[in-house]
Amino acid sequence: MAVTVRRAFCLLAALAVLAAGSVAAEASAAAEPPTPDARAWVLVDASDGEQLAGRGDTNQLSIASATKLMTAYVALRELPLKRKIAAPDYQPISPAETLAGLAPGERMSVSDLLFALLLASANDAAVTLAEGASGSVPAFVREMNRTAAALGLTGSHYENPIGLDSAANYSTASDLATLTRRLRRERIFREIVDTEHAVLKTGDHTREITNRNTLLFEAPWVNGVKTGHTLDAGYVLVGSGTRKGATLVSVVLGAPGEAAREAGTLELLEYGFSLYRQETVASSGERIASPELAYQDSTLPLVADAGLRVPLRRGQKLDVTTSAPEEVEGPIERGQKLGEMTVTVDGRDAGTVRLVAARAADEATFLEQVSDRLPVPLILIALGAGVILMGVAAARRGTRRRRRIAESTTNEEPMSTPEQERIGQGERP
Repeated sequence: MAVTVRRAFCLLAALAVLAAGSVAAEASAAAEPPTPDARAWVLVDASDGEQLAGRGDTNQLSIASATKLMTAYVALRELPLKRKIAAPDYQPISPAETLAGLAPGERMSVSDLLFALLLASANDAAVTLAEGASGSVPAFVREMNRTAAALGLTGSHYENPIGLDSAANYSTASDLATLTRRLRRERIFREIVDTEHAVLKTGDHTREITNRNTLLFEAPWVNGVKTGHTLDAGYVLVGSGTRKGATLVSVVLGAPGEAAREAGTLELLEYGFSLYRQETVASSGERIASPELAYQDSTLPLVADAGLRVPLRRGQKLDVTTSAPEEVEGPIERGQKLGEMTVTVDGRDAGTVRLVAARAADEATFLEQVSDRLPVPLILIALGAGVILMGVAAARRGTRRRRRIAESTTNEEPMSTPEQERIGQGERP
């Protein structure tokens, strides 16, 4: 029996050593960023822009249809989503160009044109948006470059709204990540690039399109953004994903093929998420504070009205500040807001939780208010004095009553009997 126990112990110890070695190996592997097969790449946190990995991220390179991200950005600023725009007579340069098949003069909504632009990478949709926003493609391109300068994209320059190869049409991995972070602030953009299939209904006929970013079909946490390919640019993919409460943006430029750009994107994103964990700051209904109830010998629990989990990257500092009163006074309704928790990560706002009353509280009674304001000895003295005064008053009322009875008895004449009346009249018995 003892031998069996020792063998089991040795086996458990060996497994523990192996597990520790595996964890250490994983940690070591996670500490080393991947090296995608591409000319340049970058990985950033979408919330604060922190760069987590990169190489050649400031090199100016051809970016193919990633150009359409700036086309979408300008169009979103200049055009209402429901407006319908007439398509120009677009003549493709190459039969390999991707098109939505818009006929000259066909009217399609800005919303549907954006779906065609970002999912199908339709060049005719890009030109239609450009002319609809600025009146002509050259005017729109000038606006693209002014916008790039305003956003601080110093490594970018645009020659067309499509991404056709041109020495004057280029950007950097870093600039594309910055632009994508700005675009992701728009709800409609997030919805479009996270859509696998779409039906466009506002043209002359219904169109069904499929997202060319096949990573959406492979990894459920991938939620964007845009593919691209030309002879000069190679294979391009701007990607994004959300896990552990964090959203990351990746850019891979100049990969030798679709498989390489997709593998490189997944490697970057998975590496990035390995640097994060989720910290539970508060659970819904959790008691956070218990202020005193004024004039009442009890407290009122304040609870979080919602849960909050915050993504934390390695090395980041989490701070929680609770703002709640030390004392509250009724009446208070259940669910009434009486405070809040503010959470920051490295000094940046990461969320707020309302603190609400866990139960209702009535207003304090008059006796509770008086007893709370006076010290106990004074209360006892006051009660004793009250008893004495009541006793004195009762005694005085008794004395006055007895006096009235006595006075009434003295003033009354004694009643005579018939015999005494006869004697008084001279009769003898």
